[in-house]
Amino acid sequence: MPVPAQTCGAPDPLERFNTAPADTAVQSLLTCLHSRRWARRIAAHRPYPDLPALLAAADEASYDLTPGDLKEALAAEALPPLPEDTYAVAHTALSAAHAAYEARFGQAFVICLDGLPVAETLDHVLEDIRSRLANDPEEERLVAAEQLRRLARGRLTGMLGRGAVPSAAPPRGATRS
Repeated sequence: MPVPAQTCGAPDPLERFNTAPADTAVQSLLTCLHSRRWARRIAAHRPYPDLPALLAAADEASYDLTPGDLKEALAAEALPPLPEDTYAVAHTALSAAHAAYEARFGQAFVICLDGLPVAETLDHVLEDIRSRLANDPEEERLVAAEQLRRLARGRLTGMLGRGAVPSAAPPRGATRS
C-alpha cells in the first residue's frame, strides 16, 4: 500500500499557533486582546482544529471577562487613527468626547470599526462615543466588553490570515513586546 504524499511546506498559521510554546501563544494573543487571563485561557485549550473553533473559544473567553480583565484590556487600547486629511476641528471634537467618556467611566473608549469605510470613521466614532455617554456604568461595561470581543475576533482572524503567528523560536536578538 503506498504511503500518502506529505507536504514539505511551512506549517499554516493555525498549526504554528497550535504548536508554539505557551508563552509565545500567549504573547501573540495579547496583541489581539490585552487580558492575560483571556490569553492564557485560549492558549491552554490548544490545539484548535480550525479557525472557527479558535474564534468560538475566544468569544467564550471574552464573555467571561471580569471587571479587572476588562480594565486590563481597555488600558492597552487606543482610539482608532483618523484619516490623514481629517481637520483639526475634528481632532478637537474627538479629543473632547474621549475626555468626557474617560471622566464618566474611568476607562478608555473602545470601538470596533471592522468593515467600516475609512471616510465614515470619524462620524461613526463621534456618534458612538456621544451615545454611549448616556449609558450607566454597568451597561457601558457590557458594551465595552462586546466591542473588545469584536476587536479580538477581528485581530485573531487577521493575525492568522497574515500568518503573523510567531514561530516557536524567535530569531536571535529578536524581542517581543
